[in-house]
Formats: sequence, C-alpha cells, structure tokens
Amino acid sequence: MERSLELQTNLQEVEQAISNACLAANRNRADVTLIAVTKTWPASDVDLLAALGVTDVGENRDQEAKPKHEAVQANNLTWHAIGQIQTNKAKSVAAWADVVHSVDRTDLVTALRKAVVDREIPLGVLIQINLDPNPTENRGGVLPNEMMELAELISNCDGLRLRGVMGVAPLAGNDDQAFSQLQEYASKVQSSVSDASWISAGMSGDFATALKYGATHLRIGSSILGNRGFQG
Repeated sequence: MERSLELQTNLQEVEQAISNACLAANRNRADVTLIAVTKTWPASDVDLLAALGVTDVGENRDQEAKPKHEAVQANNLTWHAIGQIQTNKAKSVAAWADVVHSVDRTDLVTALRKAVVDREIPLGVLIQINLDPNPTENRGGVLPNEMMELAELISNCDGLRLRGVMGVAPLAGNDDQAFSQLQEYASKVQSSVSDASWISAGMSGDFATALKYGATHLRIGSSILGNRGFQG
C-alpha cells in the first residue's frame, strides 16, 4: 500500500505539471499521452500504475521488458519500446511492444517487417531523429537528411504503421532549438504520411519545453517511479 500511495502522489504531481505546461503552451491536455517509463522497476509497479489510470508504459531493454510484459496482470496497457534495438532483437520486441519509438535505420525496418508477418494488428513505429548539432555514432537516431527515405520505406511495409517521429534533446544543448527542429521534421514526415501525427519528445526534465513544440507523447520515468540510477 505504501508504494501505491507513493506512485499515486508522484503521478498526481506529474499530471498537474503536465496540465500546467499544456495551459502555458495553449495545448489541450487530452491531446497529450503520458508514457510512464518503467525500466528497472518491477511488474508490480506497472500493475499499480495501471490501477491508478496509466494506460501507456515504456521499456528500454528487451531482455527486461519481455518477462515483465508476461508478468503484468493488467491487460489494457499500450507498451512502448523506447530504447535502441538490435536487429536480432526485432522479433522478440515485436512480440510485446505495441509501438517502437527508436526506428532509425533500414536494416531495423527490414527486421521488424519480417517479425510482424503473422501479427494481426500492425506494429506502430516512430522514426527516431538525431537532434545533436554534432552527431556521434553512439547516439541513436537517423540523420535528418535521411528521414524521408526511411519514412517511405516504413510506409511501404505491410505490418508496420508509421505513427510519427521521436527525438531526445542533446545532453548539453538548447532544448528549445532541438524540439523546434523536431517539430519541423515531424511536419515533413506528416506531409508524406498524413496519419503520422505523433511527436514523442520530452522526459522528466524537459517535457514542458517539448510541449511548446507539439509533443504528443511524453516519456516520463523518474518523476513518477523515483530514481534508480538513470534519468528518464
């Protein structure tokens, strides 16, 4: 019961902060989805969050998410894979995830397409775009000048549904500039695929800024679940 009350308190504070940020950005709160990032936390926390009204949860690592998904009792959740995915994990991820946020290269699209052959409901995918001013290989995301080619590839794959874009603000950069650019990239993608309207952006420390630039899905972990050696 103590953990449930802790999560309820944290969730209420986050919801109030999101509502305030939506008001400041002239956004409708109903147009924004909260994804509770439950990485490193047990399945019991996911069930407690579901009982508190959370509908979307995010996981980073397949080897943690797969058994957690099987252990969770709540069956009304949408599961988001938000971490980098190796191609050899595509089939496993497609078995538990409803949406993959981190699609950033053609070989991963190919692997996911093969993984969803027998899937009844299309797997939602987001193109992760690299927002770093000076991109490095260890940061995920397709380069902006390659995103439209990836969007076309995804939109032509049976079993995959392009939902929009995802971005992570640079570690030491200008959040406003990064999220403004992401909004522009999102518009370009949506001009090609009309229902690709999602913008997955914003975490515990920067979601208010992301909301100013059209974020539709916020990935918030530590503000809800607490700190366990990560930022989210």
